[in-house]
Amino acid sequence: MTDTLAPCASAPRGKDPAIERRVAIVTGASRGIGKAIALRLARDGRHVVAVARNAEALAEVVSAITAAGGSAEARSCDLADAASYAQLVEEVASAHGRLDILVNNAGITRDGLILRMSDDDFDTVLSVNLRSCFAGCRAASRHMLRGKWGRIVNLGSVSGISGNAGQANYAAAKAGVIGLTKTIAQELGSKGITANVIAPGFISTDMTDALPQMVKDKAIEHIPVRRFGTPDDIASACAYISSDEAGYLTGHVLVVDGGMTM
Repeated sequence: MTDTLAPCASAPRGKDPAIERRVAIVTGASRGIGKAIALRLARDGRHVVAVARNAEALAEVVSAITAAGGSAEARSCDLADAASYAQLVEEVASAHGRLDILVNNAGITRDGLILRMSDDDFDTVLSVNLRSCFAGCRAASRHMLRGKWGRIVNLGSVSGISGNAGQANYAAAKAGVIGLTKTIAQELGSKGITANVIAPGFISTDMTDALPQMVKDKAIEHIPVRRFGTPDDIASACAYISSDEAGYLTGHVLVVDGGMTM
C-alpha cells in the first residue's frame, strides 16, 4: 500500500459532524496492518490516536494523515506494559471527552515448537497479544458506556481458530482474544457497544515478506484467491466493523484469509 490518502471528505449534509469525528485508538499503528487501519479510519473522518513504541514511525503516519486533511495524533506506548496502555486509554478519553473506537492490533510473535518454547516466550506473547488487549478493552468500555456507543475491534488470527505448528503461544493468545471479545459482546451489547474480531490469514507485511519464497509459494497453493492479503484488505474490514452501519454485528469473528481456512 502507499502512504498517500485521498482528501478527507467533509461530513455529508444533514449528518452530525460529531459522528464523523469519532475518536479512535489504533495500536500497532506504526506499520503494516495497524498503519493501514489508521490511514483508513482517518480517511473516513475519524480522529485517530496512533499508538506504538516507535515514535518516529508514528510521526510519519500522523504526518500522512494530516497532510491529507485528516485528524490524528501519536502516542508512544509499550503494549507489553498493560497498565501503561490502560492509562493511555484513560488519558485519550479524558483529553477528548470521548472514546468511540478501539482497535487492538498490536502483537508480537516468538515462534518455536512447544518442546523448545520457554516460559518467557510463552508469557511475553500472552502479555502483549492478550493481556494488553484485555486492559485496553476494560479501560475503553467505561468511556463507551458513558457515550452509549462504541466499537471494539480486536485483531485475532486464523492461528487462533485452527492452531499453527510452532505457534503455541501466539495461537493460545489469539484464541483468548476470541473468547474475550465474545464475552465483551455479551456484556455490553445492550449498551450500544459492539465487539468483534478480525482474523487475518496470510497478509503481506514485514513478517511475511521475510519468509522464504518457497514457503510463500506453498502457502498460496492453499489460498483459493491465489494471493496473500494486503493491509488494506484488513483495513477495509475494520472500517465497516467500526462504522455506524455495523450496529447489529457483534461477537463475530470475521476471517479475512482469501478462503484459506474455509
